[in-house]
Amino acid sequence: MGINPNINKILKGIKNEPVTPQKIADNIIKGDRNALSRAITKLESSKTDEQEFADEVIKLCLPYSGKSRRIGITGVPGVGKSTFIDYFGENLIDNGHKIAILAIDPSSSISGGSILGDKTRMESLSGRIEAFIRPSPTSGTLGGVAAKTRESIILCEAAGFDTIIIETVGVGQSEIAVSSMVDVFMMLLVAGTGDELQGIKRGIMEMVDILVFTKDDGDNINRTKLNKKQFEIALKMFPAKDSLWIPEVLSVSGFEKKGIDDVLISLNNFFEHIKSNDYLAQNRQNQSIQWLNDQILSILKNRFYKNENISNLLKITEQEVVNQQISPIAAAKKLVEKYFCNEQ
Repeated sequence: MGINPNINKILKGIKNEPVTPQKIADNIIKGDRNALSRAITKLESSKTDEQEFADEVIKLCLPYSGKSRRIGITGVPGVGKSTFIDYFGENLIDNGHKIAILAIDPSSSISGGSILGDKTRMESLSGRIEAFIRPSPTSGTLGGVAAKTRESIILCEAAGFDTIIIETVGVGQSEIAVSSMVDVFMMLLVAGTGDELQGIKRGIMEMVDILVFTKDDGDNINRTKLNKKQFEIALKMFPAKDSLWIPEVLSVSGFEKKGIDDVLISLNNFFEHIKSNDYLAQNRQNQSIQWLNDQILSILKNRFYKNENISNLLKITEQEVVNQQISPIAAAKKLVEKYFCNEQ
């Protein structure tokens, strides 16, 4: 068979074909991973035109979202989050699920990019077609959760992933941030390190739905058993959760490949519980409202600091505050009033 003499024109036409939000969205809905990655990259961009492009993609994908189980996993560095997720994810896939992992990495202070490289730390999952792993830099975002995580969840759901896992940095405020965008909040601890007691002090336990002790093997077995009992007692002292779910304390060993079945059973029981009492639907609604309010604050803040008149006045006002010519409260009120007067 001869080569089509118009092949160069055809290839040129394909190459020059404009990439539109509609085309990207259509491909995402078909399960195209390249389109999904491209959309998330635009989400994370600081360029206005790319953000507007991504906003349109989200609008088109929104009707196809909302059907996944959203799981937040946190824990201090070194607890073995990536190892646990690798093992946990493999079992989810073996049970017929497609999973997307949004692994939130601390940002490099030099490049602003992710520095941990979760794809290399999740060796089993990185080779599975049913898994999509996306490391994202926090870029200084409060709470260690990427600024565009909520939007990324929408895109992953539209791409057909029925389980979304958000792995946080685990630096204190991250627990609060991630709990506002997931259905179930899972915390990982290692027995005998002192971190388990710190967890109670921080009040994180009020948000925990499932607590898992990792590395339950070798010399750590007895310590894990003891800490599990301590936490089961401690959890009874907290007020009832809005979901009316009683948090469970479990243990696993990625090394010995044990305990993950109990985690899966607990997870399934949790979702059956919150669906039966309508908490899942109500919580999603509350999260959407919070997302709206967060976006309003973000937009107002960005416009305020980008306003040229405010930018000039801010430098003068900062010096007045330093010289104690005006209080920070009065200065803030003056700047905000000036901003809204200029906007009218």
